[in-house]
Amino acid sequence: MKKYRVAVDVGGTFTDVFVFDDQTKNMYVTKTSSVPASPEKGILEGLEKAGIRGKDILIFSHGTTVGTNALIERKLPKTALVTTKGFRDVIEIRRGTKLNLWDAYDDVAPPYIRRRDRFELKERVDYSGRIIEKVDEKEARELARKLKRRGVEAVAICFINAYMNNENELTVKKIFEEELEGVYICTSSETLPEIFEHERMSTTVVNAVLGPIVSNYIKKLENEMRSREYEGDILVIHSGGGVMTSETVPKYAARLASSGIAAGAIASRYIANLCGYKNAIGLDMGGTSTDISLMYDGNLRITKDWYIEYGYPIRFPSIEILTIGAGGGSIAWIDKGGSLRNGPRSAGADPGPACYGKGGENCTNTDANLILGRLSENLLNGQMKLDKQKAIQSIQRIASVYNYTIEEAANAILKVANANMCDALRLISVRRGYDPREFALVAFGGAGPLHGAYLAKEMEIPVVIVPPHPGVAAAMGCLLVDVQHDITKTYLADCSNVSVTDLEEEFRKMEQEANQLLEEEGIEPDNRQFIRFIEMRYAGQWRSLAITASRPLQSIEEELEKFHREHEREFAFSNREQKVEIFGLRVSAIGMVPKPSIPVFKSTGQLKDALKETRPVYFEETNGYVETPIYFRPDIPVDSLIEGPAIIEQLDSTVVIPPGFHAKIDQYKNILIYTR
Repeated sequence: MKKYRVAVDVGGTFTDVFVFDDQTKNMYVTKTSSVPASPEKGILEGLEKAGIRGKDILIFSHGTTVGTNALIERKLPKTALVTTKGFRDVIEIRRGTKLNLWDAYDDVAPPYIRRRDRFELKERVDYSGRIIEKVDEKEARELARKLKRRGVEAVAICFINAYMNNENELTVKKIFEEELEGVYICTSSETLPEIFEHERMSTTVVNAVLGPIVSNYIKKLENEMRSREYEGDILVIHSGGGVMTSETVPKYAARLASSGIAAGAIASRYIANLCGYKNAIGLDMGGTSTDISLMYDGNLRITKDWYIEYGYPIRFPSIEILTIGAGGGSIAWIDKGGSLRNGPRSAGADPGPACYGKGGENCTNTDANLILGRLSENLLNGQMKLDKQKAIQSIQRIASVYNYTIEEAANAILKVANANMCDALRLISVRRGYDPREFALVAFGGAGPLHGAYLAKEMEIPVVIVPPHPGVAAAMGCLLVDVQHDITKTYLADCSNVSVTDLEEEFRKMEQEANQLLEEEGIEPDNRQFIRFIEMRYAGQWRSLAITASRPLQSIEEELEKFHREHEREFAFSNREQKVEIFGLRVSAIGMVPKPSIPVFKSTGQLKDALKETRPVYFEETNGYVETPIYFRPDIPVDSLIEGPAIIEQLDSTVVIPPGFHAKIDQYKNILIYTR
């Protein structure tokens, strides 16, 4: 019988495999090295290392950095852009903004498609969707033959106002499909039928450049899994927090641009809900960066303003994740003004922190934690040896500049790292109108549990939750998602005279389209769910705010009241006398997938059985070293109470409970750390 639910998180350095046995309710984790050139190899090696056969797998779901890495490294197929005459340079003009407003020399990265590969056709549709000039089919066919001679592998078609009427786009697409066999072709009206030509064109271009890459990757993985007797769907997590099957992944390739990052946010939401918290901040701290997400009232924040490289937005709905350059490998350095800094530059996996003994000379957060005794010299249950002497050598320069002891310098480095992360936590909470004191902090990733308690203390967050397998929590998140598609439409109307009947008809059409997608995914009708959103804004504003809408729609007044309340919470302002406009509609189509049933554990044994040793650990609170108990997490019984200071070690992470904190182990084997 098929009994394993397998989730895989394909990272740039490691591929994490999380296995849940449906029969015994046991969970297994394993890690293997990623193979960037052939990501599917890392997955297959991970399955072999875990001893899992394809025919025994019930569900296979994974997150991948294939799309993200391709965009960052610019290893993209030859792609052409075809647009309306006169609009060839929209993708290069962008919005005329830059990431660093005050740096005159800070240039935005060049477009994904060079100017020589951007082409124009005579055609025109006005703002209302009326065709002013039909596309010349002969001209389009000549262009197709030209693209064939050039050897293009993908084509993005983006005509002005095609979101209102896509007849010209579909005409060109049909001609290209006839002339360009085997070439990936996508249109803006099928990819993102929304207003704003730059955002629509940018999303379509990203979809086109990733289309062949993602299609080839999925095809290879599917063939390999079939050869290993796996018969189910290959599920891939996408930016919106759902999964797609291999059937629909090529159509919406751009949604995989933040695939791996989204899994961690989903795991954070699930763990917080399991512990009884509806408000939570997820802190996924790895070796190079920290990803921060926020859940309010059980829902993750969603944004449509995101990108991999600044200037080239991807407008698909995505879980809002704030990423900063703070990780275990982040390098400590001194700037020209003499201030101590931390990150964003990282030592990476090779050579890595100085204590790895691979030639790294810069002091990192990992070195600082090792020097202070918070990390053991034997990681991964003794599989990896750390060199404390090399860590001490790496920090000598920083200590001498400030006339610090080695321990004071290491502590200062970690305080700077924590301050950077607290700034990011404030950005996603306080600056969004949320009070951190009403949230739990879910700390995971290899380094998250080392820093979580200190961040919570600074932010006045009352509790820190550390999941049973923090180092592979993102992989676990891949098992906790449903199939999801988001259908969007630009719909401009004044709320004072909009017809509820017309709105309901628009939603019905969108749900029909969404239903078809779920049908293609093989989702049974009883497992389908539709959530409606209306994007609204005050008249004269540019930015809109999405609010959930009732199904069926009852009255526009009810939706208006929701908008005013949400606007007050988000921006500390609302005006019920101000005219409100509808800007767009969205339907999230969810195909519910069976989830693993996390087991409840009973208390067996005593805490003293988990005590490995004691060792001196430096804490600023105690003005020096204090003999600290070191516990082995798998042996800690449920319901145990642990007083800080204490260190808890496990295969994939280390948990620090500072002085003045206490922790308990809940029935799911989560560690809950509280301030007094």
